[in-house]
Amino acid sequence: MAQGQKQQRHRLGSSYDDDHEIETIEEFDEVAGRGGLAGRRYQSVDLTQRTFALLSSDTAGAVFLGCAMEPDACAKVRGDGALVFPPILDLPFDPYRGLLYTPDELFAGLAGEAGYEGTPDALAYEWFQQTKDDRDIHASMLRAIHDDAMSDALDELIADVPVVGVMGGHAMRRGTDAYAGAARLGRALSRSGLMIATGGGPGAMEGANLGGYAAPFADEMLEESLELLGKAPSFTPSVSDWASAAFEVRSRWPWGGDSIGIPTWFYGHEPPNAFAGHIAKFFANATREDGLLARSTAGVVFLPGAAGTLQEIFDNATPNYYESRGEPTPMVLVDRAHWTERLPAWPLLRSLAAGRSMESRIALVDSVDEVPEALAAMRAG
Repeated sequence: MAQGQKQQRHRLGSSYDDDHEIETIEEFDEVAGRGGLAGRRYQSVDLTQRTFALLSSDTAGAVFLGCAMEPDACAKVRGDGALVFPPILDLPFDPYRGLLYTPDELFAGLAGEAGYEGTPDALAYEWFQQTKDDRDIHASMLRAIHDDAMSDALDELIADVPVVGVMGGHAMRRGTDAYAGAARLGRALSRSGLMIATGGGPGAMEGANLGGYAAPFADEMLEESLELLGKAPSFTPSVSDWASAAFEVRSRWPWGGDSIGIPTWFYGHEPPNAFAGHIAKFFANATREDGLLARSTAGVVFLPGAAGTLQEIFDNATPNYYESRGEPTPMVLVDRAHWTERLPAWPLLRSLAAGRSMESRIALVDSVDEVPEALAAMRAG
């Protein structure tokens, strides 16, 4: 699975140099065969069966992050001057992991007796709840290392890939017209060659990721999937039932399209959705929020939402206003009544943009069906 994720980077067009950071045993064997172990970074690779290679090669200047190895190999690489950060046992997550999560990883054990509560995702949230308020610098360090590893893996995945963010509320229920619209939007944007990135949770986020997953299939697949998912419309009262419905869809239509989910354990009541093929899950919500918007280089679409989505609009507008990330990126707000009457963000955004470069990069549309054309026009201009 890990090697498959590495290969996926190349299918996405990544120009990242894999030779410096070694994240799979296959990569280790390749560089070991060339005699080039020195000076590299090894992330969470089990090296207990590679003792001979470690003993017979120069590892000066290397850094081993969470790599299991035999004691004699560990002593030898330390003697070479390598830095060794040993694996940390009894954690429900790997702080040094070099790759993003997959839905299968986070929901492993979902079908077991404990259901969702026994999955790595739920156990990581439980650990977070137990440690976040105790001011333990060790726990804080582990969270920070993990989140930095997530950021690094995400940047490697999307290098040179046009990413469009889709924002919207978590309360949007399966079985509604709004959810179906989010799914159609994700499908249309994916089919246009863009990589969908969402906050990775339920509601509008799941809808957009579902659309990305459905993109390679005939249109009927999405309609049938929406019907299946409607039987478990919300992650309350049962996350297990909600997630199981998603995995039923994935089982019926395997090998769907790729998209990215960027959720957080900060909102533990909000599980990740299973339709994002690559999941960058963070402990720090601020890191997650800013990172999602900053990486949406092809623009951001804002579906109807509440306080969280409203915050994201102006979090994205600020760097566009100051051009602190370079040329302003497109912003498309969907549902005129929502953004001019219920939560009138559009008049303020338009006033803010007046006379600045971002003025031609904002748009308000009535429906999701208008988004691809509006986004394409702003990107072309």
